[in-house]
Amino acid sequence: MTTTPDNLLLLTLNVNGEEHEVITEPRRTLVDVLRHDLRLTGTHVGCEHGICGACTILVDERPARACLMFAAQAEGARIRTVESLADPASGELSDLQRSFTEHHGLQCGFCTPGFLMLADGFLAERPDATKDEIREVVAANLCRCTGYQTIVEAIDSCATARRAGCAKTCTANEETACS
Repeated sequence: MTTTPDNLLLLTLNVNGEEHEVITEPRRTLVDVLRHDLRLTGTHVGCEHGICGACTILVDERPARACLMFAAQAEGARIRTVESLADPASGELSDLQRSFTEHHGLQCGFCTPGFLMLADGFLAERPDATKDEIREVVAANLCRCTGYQTIVEAIDSCATARRAGCAKTCTANEETACS
C-alpha cells in the first residue's frame, strides 16, 4: 500500500486469482472498488450496513460483507466474487450455480450472488452440512422473493452431489492404490 500526495492509496488486490492495482481513497469500501473500478458488478450493493448479504464475497475463502470492508483492508487477501464461480474459458456454470437454477433458488436474482458466495464458502468449510445447518447459515442473507426453501434445497442438493462425487473418487483411488 502506497500513499500519494493527494491522500490516495495505491493498492494491489488479488481478485479472482488476478492482481489489480487500484488508486483509491483510504475509506472507500471494497464493494465500491469491485463494482466501479474493477467492473465486477456481480457483487450487489443492497443495504450498505452489512445486514442484507447482497455484497457477500469470499475473503481468504471465508464469507465477508464487501460493504463493511475498506478496500485497503483487503490488500494481501485472496478475494473471490461471484464471477469466480463459472468456468472462465467456457462460461459453464459451477455445480452450485446449476443447482440454484435447477431448484429455482432465485427469482429476481438480486440476492443470488450473495447467497452463492455464502454457500460456496460454507460448503468448503462444512461439506457434510445438514439441511438445518444450511437453513441457519442462509438466514444471514435476505431474500424478498423465494421464501428460502428453494435456496436451502439448492445448497443441500449441491452438497449431496459433491459428497457423492467425492465418495466415487475416493473409492476409485483406493481401488487403484490397492491393485
